[in-house]
Amino acid sequence: MRAFIIPAAAALLALAPVPALAGPVESACNRSDRPTATRALCRCIDNVAQQTLTRNEQRRAARFFSNPDEAQSVRMSRTRADNEFWARYRAFGETAEMYCRS
Repeated sequence: MRAFIIPAAAALLALAPVPALAGPVESACNRSDRPTATRALCRCIDNVAQQTLTRNEQRRAARFFSNPDEAQSVRMSRTRADNEFWARYRAFGETAEMYCRS
């Protein structure tokens, strides 16, 4: 009987869901005061961010939730680095909008 219980318990543990850590975009989205920012929507947006932006870019984009003026500054910037980031950020936004619609 013991030979059956131990492998069965191990199989159940392997199938148990592991809590995922929220990424910077999901955390910022959840903290925002936007009425449409549900946990599911924020999780979806973060998943898209993880697929389209580097970790540093995700942290930078997350700051836009609490400081929209920073997004405007980046958008209006004339530096090459900011322009390249903004292009990737826009692509991320368009992709998130397409995949995360309610």
